[in-house]
Amino acid sequence: MSEVLAARGLSLSFGGLRAVNDFSLSLGSSDLAGLIGPNGAGKTTVFNLLTGVYQPDAGSVLLDGKQVNGKKPSQIAAAGLARTFQNIRLFGELSVLDNVRTAAGVRTRSGLWRSLLRTPLYLAEERAVTERSLELLELLGIAHRREEQARSLPYGDQRRLEIARALATEPKVLLLDEPVAGMNSSEKVEMRGLIQTLRKQFDLAILLIEHDMGLVMDICEHITVLDHGMTIAAGKPAAIQSNPAVIEAYLGAPEDETTAESEAS
Repeated sequence: MSEVLAARGLSLSFGGLRAVNDFSLSLGSSDLAGLIGPNGAGKTTVFNLLTGVYQPDAGSVLLDGKQVNGKKPSQIAAAGLARTFQNIRLFGELSVLDNVRTAAGVRTRSGLWRSLLRTPLYLAEERAVTERSLELLELLGIAHRREEQARSLPYGDQRRLEIARALATEPKVLLLDEPVAGMNSSEKVEMRGLIQTLRKQFDLAILLIEHDMGLVMDICEHITVLDHGMTIAAGKPAAIQSNPAVIEAYLGAPEDETTAESEAS
């Protein structure tokens, strides 16, 4: 199976604190992998390095064999790497449909002048974007809410909308940052099935951060464990569950653990 995403020796420091230390990862097409660790381990920082929010002090990120670190997040998204966030990021005032349409714009060719002149190419692309957006909303189970403002959606549906926005960019790799955080048990079951469906339907490689260990162990084929920015274990779920270093990291992690980066988790 071909490698679609690779991280090689990524390191990043904030001041004197090493947030990520020599992190490496490889994802093949259709892989479903997990990135776990105690609070403050550096997981979201890794996502920020992979997507160009931060530039590493050392190491490289490759998408389809091409180095992408050094590029802007928008360029990396256009190259096929999409993500969701811990704190849901939507255009609250826009409709559900328009939220997806704006994300799909990364794949259109019409520039400003074509849009102002409403050329045939622009109109054709607008129709295609709308149709594609509606298909994604249907798949995510929220098409019936397409005219509602995004901010009015229940929490679980906002999560679904954020995933629809990520899919609208037609990614090869999807990074999910705590996709079931704040959900009740029935919503978690639905999201678990949805993640598996998306992987198969779109031939996606998926890497997820999640604190729900039941979900991670059930659906991920490979798991990487971070602690204080360092990889302490990597392997199949059964091996991770019984790994002494992993057990110690979780049992020994203080509840109020902090990190130099407020959004790292």
